[in-house]
Order: sequence, then structure tokens, then C-alpha cells
Amino acid sequence: MIEKKLRNIGNSWGVIIPKAIIDGLGINPVLDKVEIYLENNEIRIRKQDRNPH
Repeated sequence: MIEKKLRNIGNSWGVIIPKAIIDGLGINPVLDKVEIYLENNEIRIRKQDRNPH
């Protein structure tokens, strides 16, 4: 587990995601989008399918 502080970004809040986690999920930060949602009082982030047919 990695502890991170929230950062103020304009009118929102953000977390910097370490490169090792991005790489582990196979996310290309330039080409891929992610889905962010709440589940069981947790914020979850997952790679969005590029071709959702």
C-alpha cells in the first residue's frame, strides 16, 4: 500500500499515481482513458476498454 496526500487542482482534488502502478495496470497515460467510480466506500480506478463494442 502506498499512502498519498490529496492535491488541490483548480476546483478539484487529485492524487498523483506512481508510474509503477500505471505500468502494472498496463495503462498508457497518453492513449488510454480510465473509469473512476465509488464502490463500498472506496474510490476505484480501472482502465477503460478502448473498443467497447
